Amino acid sequence: MQMNNLIEILLVEDNPDDVELTLRALKKCNVANSIQVARDGEEALEIIQCKGKYALRNTDNRPRVVLLDLKLPKVDGLEVLHTIKSDEKTNTIPVVILTASKEEQDIVKSYQLGANSYIIKPVDFNKFVQTITELGLYWLIINKQPGY
Repeated sequence: MQMNNLIEILLVEDNPDDVELTLRALKKCNVANSIQVARDGEEALEIIQCKGKYALRNTDNRPRVVLLDLKLPKVDGLEVLHTIKSDEKTNTIPVVILTASKEEQDIVKSYQLGANSYIIKPVDFNKFVQTITELGLYWLIINKQPGY
């Protein structure tokens, strides 16, 4: 893996089926050329902060958007969100919570910690693909971010 390549989307997801579905949906809509997958919260933070095995990655090439599940091994999604939004080097990265959790407390806490959006994963495959397509179009094409 080249450590200096731009990551357009960082997908933080531990469920292999959800990873596969999300990658298929993103490829189908052709909005992202570079998608990095982190299988747990610890790996996500290493990628974003350019630490550990990602220490050689260029810190200027932050993800354009993070799709973040909440229920993750090692470091949970809320802690990942808090860490991203608490650091002035990373706090402008849009973080979209993409989770199965419909719990009101998760929604409220996510927004309190600075989430840019909270999306409950649709169970229906076609709705899931449509949701991911719209996410990709909005965050990578329509939305204007600093530095892009």
